Amino acid sequence: MDALKKIQEPVRHDLERFNEMFKATLTTSNPLLNIALEHIVRRQGKQMRPVLALLSARLFTDAEKALPESVLHAAIALELLHTASIVHDDVVDESDMRRGQQSVNSLLSSKSAVLVGDFLLSKSIEHASVVGDIIIPQRVAELGKMLVDGELLQLVNVDSESMEESAYYDVIRKKTASLFATCAQLGATLAGADDGSAELMKRFGMLLGICFQLRDDLFDYDKTNNAGKPAGNDMKEGKLTLPVLFAARRNREVRELALKVRRGNVTEEEIAVLVHLTYDEGGIIYTEKAMQEFSGMARGLLDDFDHSPVVDSLIAYLDFVSQRAI
Repeated sequence: MDALKKIQEPVRHDLERFNEMFKATLTTSNPLLNIALEHIVRRQGKQMRPVLALLSARLFTDAEKALPESVLHAAIALELLHTASIVHDDVVDESDMRRGQQSVNSLLSSKSAVLVGDFLLSKSIEHASVVGDIIIPQRVAELGKMLVDGELLQLVNVDSESMEESAYYDVIRKKTASLFATCAQLGATLAGADDGSAELMKRFGMLLGICFQLRDDLFDYDKTNNAGKPAGNDMKEGKLTLPVLFAARRNREVRELALKVRRGNVTEEEIAVLVHLTYDEGGIIYTEKAMQEFSGMARGLLDDFDHSPVVDSLIAYLDFVSQRAI
């Protein structure tokens, strides 16, 4: 059994129910929209976020009982919101590829992709509303605002000469980690967890999400291209991540090249030099160490729970996020 199947094992049947409902909700009579939605379903990845919501709910649900349907609707709402944000981000970034696969804007057009994203947002609101608890659509709405705020902050940072980590962490907490945090929190809440336990799971999700993004950022320095993300791709889009921010504070040449990245006037050759210098200055090691520290904090939060297959899966999930090769 591979790592992902081990992680999913305690929620295998729940995930089957989720997938049936998710595919059903992405059905429409509009032929153009169907092309995009079928493409989205086909390129579904590891389903890390809905799996987290389901595992979090399982922590507070008898193993013999089915999860409340509200958990599945919330997981779908969050996955649809996440998918919509990806579709819109690819339009903003003018990206033709996403994880080695064609983006929706490349498949259709930027105009069509914006409308597809809007459709996904509408479906997300629909599933959040079905739950019948006003707190769910409120949380989904708050998350939507957070994702947009993070994207706008990232755009603002492009014009900054600061190499401080605080701005970087502010962006990844809002753009990436907030989604993991909400998945973990809502899963627990809808399974009947008390406020303190739901808040603990939110904290776990936030730390896990930070680890996820740090690992993702390290892929930008992977010369093998195994992640479907060419080395230096973030830099081509004007983005500076933790490894190069660390190196830029230690090396003037790195800082000058990093500023060229933000200004959008850096060459392919200069990006290659910047990647090399970031390695030399210890940026990769520094980021890996930071990721392991966040992972350790997240793992410590699980000590509050009795040992169970679900806790084992959450630990395996955390290890997978921090150590994944793709």
